[in-house]
This record gives sequence, structure tokens and C-alpha cells, in this order.
Amino acid sequence: MTHYRLEGRRVWVAGHRGMVGSAVVRRLAREGCTIVSAPRETIDLTRQAAVEAFVAATRPQTIVMAAARVGGILANQAQPAAFLYDNLAMAAHVIEAAHRHGVERLLFLGSSCVYPKFAAQPIREEALLSGPLEPTNDAYAVAKIAGLRLVEAYRRQYGRDYIAAMPCNLYGPGDNFDPTTSHVLPALIRKVHEAKRLDLPAITLWGSGTPRREFLHVDDCADALVFLLKNHSGDGHLNLGAGTDLTILALAEMVCEVAGYRGEILLDPSKPDGTPRKLMDSGRLQALGWQPAITLRDGIAGVYAWFADRVAADGSIAHRPDA
Repeated sequence: MTHYRLEGRRVWVAGHRGMVGSAVVRRLAREGCTIVSAPRETIDLTRQAAVEAFVAATRPQTIVMAAARVGGILANQAQPAAFLYDNLAMAAHVIEAAHRHGVERLLFLGSSCVYPKFAAQPIREEALLSGPLEPTNDAYAVAKIAGLRLVEAYRRQYGRDYIAAMPCNLYGPGDNFDPTTSHVLPALIRKVHEAKRLDLPAITLWGSGTPRREFLHVDDCADALVFLLKNHSGDGHLNLGAGTDLTILALAEMVCEVAGYRGEILLDPSKPDGTPRKLMDSGRLQALGWQPAITLRDGIAGVYAWFADRVAADGSIAHRPDA
């Protein structure tokens, strides 16, 4: 096992304002390193010259590539070109700039959606590219696969100590709760909160409610990413998950319980289910000595409280420094 010291190093968290990036920044506060950040208004990661200039000027020694265009089924179906181009460009530009300017360590974040739609469960790292992707998010998946392959290629060709992690579905404070672009858990939190606020008799879920998903709190994810930066070096990506899954219907019931909503849960089978099941085998990460600490119910309770404290009557979210 390698040991890389973060203390005293300059660490660029690309996407530091996002849910994952902000969690990584919070976690790195305990490591004695200097955080380098680039607000979206000052640097467009889809533009190669801008990324090169930023890395040349700030000289980070470590990069956590948490920046991405993300969204749920609806957003992926409506904007496949944007999801493919933006994520492909960001990955290529950041990894190449890291190489050109001698960045010591880089950690690239993939996504569990890169695995085949009907991969054997739980999904092992070897399942990558072993079958067809889920059509509702294949553009995003292709871009993330390219990023994973870039990391491996730069290791082989240039000897760069760059690694990749494959998180399962993440949730936490700072998530996207927009009903048209969010993932399933924040969408449920918002839907249930609105139903409770308006005293609605029922909520409706997309699909059959039977697909199974695995969820990891973003603070656990950030802790695992820092752990990998310090303790792992090797070819190929590592799965990063909680180790258990549940159906979308059971997830909705848990959110309703946390929120104190007692209305009915209806199903709309005319809407897509997506991949039937996505449970990852995180045995390799666990063998290195890392385990998640936040249970799903406790995590949902914390995020629901965070959301309820910030959502306005018009649905907008007030962002605060403590987020």
C-alpha cells in the first residue's frame, strides 16, 4: 500500500462548489493542505486553453476531478450532446493539463452508470465494457468511460500516478433538487416535502418502483476519496459504494417516514425504470481498510433537514457557507 502525504500540498478540487467537490473540500480541511479552486465564472473546463492557463498559474500538486455535468434520466435524455461533450472535454482537458504541468497525483471520479445495463450483481470492476449501456444515460456513461481510460493511458504511457474511483449513487447537502434535472433521491425529497407542505393525498413515482439502487452519503464518498489519494496507487478503477441496495419504492417509503408524510405512493409504469439494479462490489476498497460510516436513514434525515431549512416557497434553495 502506498502512502501519499497531503499535508503541505496544493490540491485543486475541480468542481469545488458541487455536492461532491464541496464535500471533498470539507474533508481536506483535516489534512493540512492548501485548497486551490476555480469558480465556474472564471474558468470554463470545456475550454482547453483556459484549463492549461489555470494549472500553469496555480501549480497544484494534486487534483481531485469532481467537476461534471450531471442529471437524472430526464436531463440525460433531453441533452445527450451536452452530457457527452461537456464531460468528455472536461476530463480530457484536466488530465492532459495535469500531465503537462507535472501534477503528482490525480483522482478522477467515474459513475456507476458506466457499467452495462444488465451487469451481474454485485457489479465488479471487470464488468466495465462487457455489455450494452443503459440507453437513458449512455452519453454521460461514454464520456466517463473515456475519462477512466485516459487515466489508465497516462499511467501506462507516461508513468503518471493517476487513479480513478467509481462511486455509486451519491446524495447529501448541496445536492440538485430541481425536479427536471435531479437524481432520484433529491427528487423524492423535494416531491415528498412539497406533498407534505400542500397536504396532497399522494405522490407519484416514475416507473414500476422495483429497480434497486445503492446510495452513499457524499461525506462518506469524500472520506473514501481522501483515503484513496493517501493509500492507493494502481491500474484500473475502484468501486466506491455502501454495499447494500433497496428498491425505489422502499426508498420513497423511507423518505416519507423521515419527512412525516403519510400520503399514498402511486406508480407510473409508463415512465422508464432505467437499469433494473445497480449494486457495486466494493470489496477491493474495503480490503484496503475503508468502510462507510453514515447509514442511509440517518443520511436521508440529515439531507431532508438541510433541504427543508433552505427551500423557499417558490422552490428555490438558499445556499449558505455551511452547506
